[in-house]
Amino acid sequence: MYAQERQRKIAERARAEGRADVAELAADFDVTTETVRRDLTVLERQGLLRRVHGGAIPVERLGFEPGLADRDAVLTAEKERIAKAALAELPDEGSILLDAGTTTARFAEILPSDRELTVVTNAVPLVASLAVRPQLTVLLLGGKVRGRTMAAVEDWTLRALADTYVDVAFLGTNGMSAERGLTTPDTGEAAVKRAMIHAARRVVVLADHTKAGNDCLARFGDLSDADVIVTDSGLAPELEEQLAAAGPEVVRS
Repeated sequence: MYAQERQRKIAERARAEGRADVAELAADFDVTTETVRRDLTVLERQGLLRRVHGGAIPVERLGFEPGLADRDAVLTAEKERIAKAALAELPDEGSILLDAGTTTARFAEILPSDRELTVVTNAVPLVASLAVRPQLTVLLLGGKVRGRTMAAVEDWTLRALADTYVDVAFLGTNGMSAERGLTTPDTGEAAVKRAMIHAARRVVVLADHTKAGNDCLARFGDLSDADVIVTDSGLAPELEEQLAAAGPEVVRS
């Protein structure tokens, strides 16, 4: 078994059981404990697990949400592939919603220059780069800026979204599962994401494979609220089947 596949299975087990034990993993995968510790270090650097004595715990179980810079530095190739694949869902003209997040930020970077679009977003870091593009009209949703994600949230944001209706909303998520739907750690961001779903004719979720099978504190939608989920080739086949069975088209990039 290749290291990447073993690490994926370790992360999946940690999410399912709430903890990954070094000795048990070494026995089950027939590798040394040193190999497992190296795997756990890789997964911690990817922001998926937090090392503890004797093993590791998935970060969502700790109520820990990595900051924007930490999340932006992991799974970069997967996020870029997801962003490119999501371009197929972009209208030729009209209006879109861009959610805050590292994968949606990569999507924003590659918006084509030949389309006249109105871009509505709560992602403060995106505004400076998007506003200088002559073919784009950029509308920033106001509200309290959450420092960890640099997303505008709370009442001002929700009031603006209540009067907004776009062609396509491109959303990020921290978790997506057949049991709990679409989830995120922060209740304020969950409320904004929920409002974005209601403010769009079509909803496209951009999420790398580590989000599948993951559940966070605050639920903001059902899987069926998404028309399309764009993910990467690391998604396990059984998880892909579970996601697709709930209604959305699943696109692997």
